[in-house]
Amino acid sequence: MTISAKKKSSSGIGKLVLRIFLLIQALVVLYPLLWNVLASLKTNAEVMESPWSLPSALNWDNYVRAFTTAKIGDYMLNSVIVVIMSMAVLLLTAVPTAYVLGRMRFRGRSFLTNFYMAGLFIGGVYIIVPLFMMMNDLHMLDNRFWLSAVYATGSLPFSVFLLTGFMKSIPHDYEEAAMIDGCGYFGTLFRVIMPMARPGIITLIVFSFFDFWNEYVLAMTFITSDAKKTIPIGLSNLMAIQQYATDWGSLFAGLVTVLVPTIVVYALLQKKLTQGMMLGGVKG
Repeated sequence: MTISAKKKSSSGIGKLVLRIFLLIQALVVLYPLLWNVLASLKTNAEVMESPWSLPSALNWDNYVRAFTTAKIGDYMLNSVIVVIMSMAVLLLTAVPTAYVLGRMRFRGRSFLTNFYMAGLFIGGVYIIVPLFMMMNDLHMLDNRFWLSAVYATGSLPFSVFLLTGFMKSIPHDYEEAAMIDGCGYFGTLFRVIMPMARPGIITLIVFSFFDFWNEYVLAMTFITSDAKKTIPIGLSNLMAIQQYATDWGSLFAGLVTVLVPTIVVYALLQKKLTQGMMLGGVKG
């Protein structure tokens, strides 16, 4: 056997092993999700007596009870409102900041860049006590907008760090051409830079959506009324209730309902997310 044939044979074996490993990993990830979906369609007796078997019938009443009794719909609506407001505040602050730090030269730029990068090491959980005291003094607790502002502020350093790399990768020729045509800084940003940095912005939106949608500690601390609680808090309350009500079908139905938005967002933006992650490593 020649050397080239040996290389091809070893390469083929390596690819086969890699595919088997990835297949096993995919099954490990997908099986709990599939089991959750099947459990959401079972009766309580089937969940307890035969958790690994298929449901004898499709009990869609579990989803009805999840929305009526467990109020999953109200919690999801609160999460949607909080995520939308958080995303709006984050994009309105992160995009112009990254544009300035990534494409302009001025005294103090390095200091501001390092200042934002230092924020990467400060998690919201670590400063939750002084933050709670400050928001309590300013009467900001139990308010969905101020919770959104906290989310956006906590994600701002990473967002600026991510978008700055995309801003630097855009050639300056486009910016100079826009300036010659009469665009100011804001016009250049919104008409030229933002469309070209769209993969980076979509990447930021996906990461931020997952972060805001699943956040638990800050929402648990700053939101006190049941009518304003987000979906992680609602699921936690639902799990505590099911310890005594034993309505496992509605619990799993609520879990499946919460997973649907994240799956849909990732499925719709997966290609853009991959493109954005690849372009993020390119520097102009």
